Amino acid sequence: MSIGVFHAGAGQYGLLTSIMAVGSVAGALLAARRAKPDVVLLLAAAATFGFGCVLAATMPNYWLFGLALTVIGVSAQNFTIATNSFVQLSTEPVMRGRVIAILLAMFLGGTPIGAPIVGWIAGSFGPRWALGFGATSGFAATIVGIYYLSQYRHLQTHIDAGRFVKGQPPVDLESSHRSTIEQKIT
Repeated sequence: MSIGVFHAGAGQYGLLTSIMAVGSVAGALLAARRAKPDVVLLLAAAATFGFGCVLAATMPNYWLFGLALTVIGVSAQNFTIATNSFVQLSTEPVMRGRVIAILLAMFLGGTPIGAPIVGWIAGSFGPRWALGFGATSGFAATIVGIYYLSQYRHLQTHIDAGRFVKGQPPVDLESSHRSTIEQKIT
């Protein structure tokens, strides 16, 4: 984005990297304040990462792009630290080393698969599309997490007036009473 889209040099690229690092440090400080991460924090971090990538992909100039990179830095660091902490705290001590090894294999093993795909997208369609593709990983993780919570932790959600709302939908007592009466009549 720095060179191809905004036509900046190596110094400006370095500045963008530093701006994202500021976001990462802020994310680490936020994560350090928490006693124990939970699944909701993981969902929020994944969704924020997706939103940050979409935001960065649509930024019209260099400085706004830098601000969007701070959102990506905060969310990526929060997600990484929360994932690592959540797995360590929710795993039996005897199995902890094995589980962390699997987690690291997934994190590090995904790079040789994902990097060529993102590189091909950036080369074929441009860096904005590559960031958009990166956003899908955050949104996909959020969707998988919501599905997990709804299936295994009995999270009840519904959509009310276009908004995603936690809890059961309100019951229309009059129509439910009417249907009960109709069932008794027939």
